[in-house]
Amino acid sequence: MKNTQIKPAAEESTSVRLDKWLWAARFFKTRTLSQDNIELGRVRMNGVRLKASKDIRVGDQLEIIRGEERFVVVVKALSSKRGSATVAQTLYEETPESLEARTRIKENSRLMPMPGSDYHGRPTKRDGRKIRQFMAEFDPSKDF
Repeated sequence: MKNTQIKPAAEESTSVRLDKWLWAARFFKTRTLSQDNIELGRVRMNGVRLKASKDIRVGDQLEIIRGEERFVVVVKALSSKRGSATVAQTLYEETPESLEARTRIKENSRLMPMPGSDYHGRPTKRDGRKIRQFMAEFDPSKDF
């Protein structure tokens, strides 16, 4: 006779490891990257550095620094499985201040081109002389 007992439904967990949640919410491509950024102090909860094994709960506020971007998000749902981007966006809500600051920084960087972005290819002979002359002004002991 087969064992036909019905298994109880898995309970929703009330907490998830921080590194798993950041990976599932698509802030980082891999869990290793997630763990490394947590160790470097780029992920904080209420201004306090965390460990990758820290359990987070719904309602926690996280500050995530990823490159030039700084996110302040409130955890809305928990998941330890990575899904599509639309599912990942339902896991958190970005604060309006954070969203405004990020759009302002993006707009400013769009308006100000990077220094040297108008140079294409190798410097000409004339440009090379100007560069050597400029460098010599800062360190006359070196002959560029």
